[in-house]
Amino acid sequence: MVTSDQRRRQLAKEKYERQQKRRAEARQKARRRAAVIGAAVAVVVATLVGLIVGGVFDKGPKDQAADPAANPSASPSPKQSPSPEMAIDQKAKYTFALKTGAGDISFTMDAAKTPQTVNSFKSLADKGYFDNTKCHRLTSSGIFVLQCGDPEGTGTGGPGYNIPDENLDALGKANEQGQVVYPAGTVAMANTGQPGSGGSQFFLVYKDSPLAPSYTPFGKIDAAGMKVLEEIAKAGTADGGQDGAPKNEVKIEKGTVTQN
Repeated sequence: MVTSDQRRRQLAKEKYERQQKRRAEARQKARRRAAVIGAAVAVVVATLVGLIVGGVFDKGPKDQAADPAANPSASPSPKQSPSPEMAIDQKAKYTFALKTGAGDISFTMDAAKTPQTVNSFKSLADKGYFDNTKCHRLTSSGIFVLQCGDPEGTGTGGPGYNIPDENLDALGKANEQGQVVYPAGTVAMANTGQPGSGGSQFFLVYKDSPLAPSYTPFGKIDAAGMKVLEEIAKAGTADGGQDGAPKNEVKIEKGTVTQN
């Protein structure tokens, strides 16, 4: 027969075992939750690392240009060279002829309006500066341009000197957004966004594009050249995006400037 003391001890033992079991289960659940949370954090960290390594969060020129308000830009060359002495007829008109693998593109330049720009391009072309260079950038959203003139083919090259901005009021007064329309057929200087930072890079507009009036407009593309430019634009970019290298390579085989 079980005495009352034995019964109390038995009940106390069972109670203690139940408590220990509940505590063990609680610890096991806590470990499982910690493991799940740790795995989730690891996935998030791995994803972020992958995005950063892959360049998703980079703030390079391509990301900026995807914004319709972004501008044609050109980084200054680390090499420094003297700007060319004035050697053109500042009352004359000149033609810049680009012989490219995609077709010929020519545009006229008025030295009376942009003497420094025309003089620089004549000097560079006479030295073969533009020969065998690629047009490295095509945009198809917000602004519609083909950008050329970088011997590096990356958007970072230049002649080692800068030329002053010219003819900036030619396209009229800026609107409330601080923009004017660069009409299709316009050729203008690319720059870093800072005054007087143009070098050798320029952009050809194949469709009316709203931009700040801070890019020297200095050329007008002829009808035949516009057809070539429109075909280049129609093919799009190499990666199918709105801003990038042209899908069909545009290599300037020869660039010449002649007086009309």
